[in-house]
Formats: sequence, C-alpha cells, structure tokens
Amino acid sequence: MRMSSGVEWGVHCCLTLAWLEGEGPVSTGRLAAWFDVPTEYLKKQLQALTRAGILESTPGVQGGFALARRPESITLMDVVTALEGADELFRCTEIRQSGVGGLGGGDEFRRPCGVSAAMLRAELAWRRELAAQTIADLMSASPEASAERTRRRYREMSRPLP
Repeated sequence: MRMSSGVEWGVHCCLTLAWLEGEGPVSTGRLAAWFDVPTEYLKKQLQALTRAGILESTPGVQGGFALARRPESITLMDVVTALEGADELFRCTEIRQSGVGGLGGGDEFRRPCGVSAAMLRAELAWRRELAAQTIADLMSASPEASAERTRRRYREMSRPLP
C-alpha cells in the first residue's frame, strides 16, 4: 500500500495550521512556500480537506486556510480519508474459486478466504491506529522548538517589506 504525497502534505499543513492558530488564515502560497511544494497541487489537497470539514477556507486577498476543528478532534484517519478516499485497500475477488484451482472446491468456499481475512485484519489495525492519533497528539510529540520556530518564521514572513 502506498499513500500519495498529498497525505504527508495534508498532515503537515494541519499541524502547521494548528501551531499558527490565532494568526488568521494562511494562504495556499505561504503554505506551498513553507514546504517548497507546488502551489496548484497543494491547493487541491487543501480543498479536499476543506470539503471534509477539516479545514475552513476564507476567500479573498487576506484569505487562506485554518483548522475548522480543534486539533484534538482531527485524526490522521480523517486526513487520510479526505485525501485518499474511504475505499478498502484490499479487494478479494475470490480467485480461489476461478480456473482449474476452483474445480471441486464445494464446502471449502463457504468460509471467507483466508487471504482476504488476513488483509482485512491488517487494514483494520492500520485504520484503528490512524484513528487513534490526532493532530494534537502530533503537536505534543513534536519538539517545542518546532512550534516556536514555526510561529517565529511565519511572523517574519508576514511582516511587510520596508
């Protein structure tokens, strides 16, 4: 399983916006420059997070993005689902019943496929772990210097040029 880079970008943007709470909306351009990522691609990720109710968007010249909910109520699973979708990662198509290998299987096909059951258990564990971690958890696990540096550098970026 591989997630898109948009998941990393989305989680980091949520974390940064949490640290910048009270600074007003942060523009897509500023976030893109902050992480040195393409503005147009980041904008799509931020829009998906907005549609999911994770971010709120303020239009206009002074507009941008902010968290729509408290960091404690935004899970990593929320972000992943908003950006990657909620589809199951593994889909069993019951190939064990196809071809020559499926001939004469009868009763053994009444029970779920062992491969499918194993994959489902793994996916559920993965989803539970992501659902148990919040943006607030990431904030508290990060060095305090990261939060301070983020606020300081953002304020420096926000000052008008002389």
